[in-house]
Amino acid sequence: MRQILDLHIHSRYSRACSPQLTLANIDKACRLKGVNIIATGDFTHPAWFESIKNEFIETSPKSGLYKLKTASDDKVKFILSTEVALIYKDSEKVRRIHLVIHAPNIAAVEKLNKQLDKNYNIRSDGRPILGIKAPALVELLLKIDPNFLIYPAHIWTPWFSVFGSKSGFDTLEECFGEQTKHIYAYETGLSSDPEMNWRLSALDNLTLLSNSDAHSPSNIAREANVMEVSEPITYQKIYDNIKNKKGMIETIEFYPEEGMYHFDGHRDCKFSCEPSESRKLKNICPVCKKPLIIGVLNRVEELADRPAGYRPKNAAGFKKLVELDKIIAEAYNIKSRTSVAVQKEYAALIAKFGPELDILLNLDPKELDQEDSRISEGVRRVRAGELIIKPGFDGQYGEINIFSEESRPGRQKTLL
Repeated sequence: MRQILDLHIHSRYSRACSPQLTLANIDKACRLKGVNIIATGDFTHPAWFESIKNEFIETSPKSGLYKLKTASDDKVKFILSTEVALIYKDSEKVRRIHLVIHAPNIAAVEKLNKQLDKNYNIRSDGRPILGIKAPALVELLLKIDPNFLIYPAHIWTPWFSVFGSKSGFDTLEECFGEQTKHIYAYETGLSSDPEMNWRLSALDNLTLLSNSDAHSPSNIAREANVMEVSEPITYQKIYDNIKNKKGMIETIEFYPEEGMYHFDGHRDCKFSCEPSESRKLKNICPVCKKPLIIGVLNRVEELADRPAGYRPKNAAGFKKLVELDKIIAEAYNIKSRTSVAVQKEYAALIAKFGPELDILLNLDPKELDQEDSRISEGVRRVRAGELIIKPGFDGQYGEINIFSEESRPGRQKTLL
């Protein structure tokens, strides 16, 4: 059965995350978006874990997947997940690594949280900071339950990633040591896409995952995974698919240039550049004369052992999207995707045509054209990659424009 999975989000207990990230609101967002399986996020946080225990029931006995007790169906299933930040010293360098963890059941989470609470502060943030080396954490998890799933988050970003330019490693083995054999996947992050990751042969045997890392309900499924999972759908089947590189149909991708760390640069200096320019500058900012923050594209090129355009045999496909409310805002030349007018139109389209991802991926533009030609043209351009993009850098999102002022279609419908 074809399922859309977003395996990495946060709760309202994580720093810089929306207070609207409640379990009920996450469920609601998934129904609007068309997500079938969603991460709980932040299960190490005691208050959030209490919500999980109080508000969920298992979709079926020992399935390892959960749904809201108040839900009338199990169209939205939750998989237990968290992201942890590891900060430790290794080989005379401070390492800062984010890892995604999935648990097979609530009992396993309870054991893990009890163990972590003895030595670390898991109460101050939904994404806890743990002073433990990556191999030791993997060993701890697998001792508690061999079906914990662990993989590196947003693997290329400069800060807090396994290959990050600021604190990462050059190989997975340097990071995970003898536990590398228990790492079955990696997360691309918003600033890279599958084509960039295919350039590193060391990743070939791992499952490529793309997740939203959502800090608000509206960002759920900005990246996601489309996977074939046989019924009845269980945690174990998802785990086995990821471990054995099975069932993945495609990933849904952010345009990587829109990510916060695609190019090199300095946000404070308002300077950014692509890797070739950085090399000419010897990685020094021409404005402040300090070292540039080296972004994802540069780091990929540094570690790549294949040329751009290489595609591994049997690699799953991918589609790059821009969220529907962004398309609506762009089509009507409205600055904010959260404006009342944009959200009203968004709700009307969902009510008429179904979930957002179905509109973006599958709807015939001719049907959408009958509703509004500007939005249908926006969807067509996004699918075709006909965009004007200013890449992101140093923690600043890139800017995507679907229309230039000259190409913007005329009004068909009044929103304001």
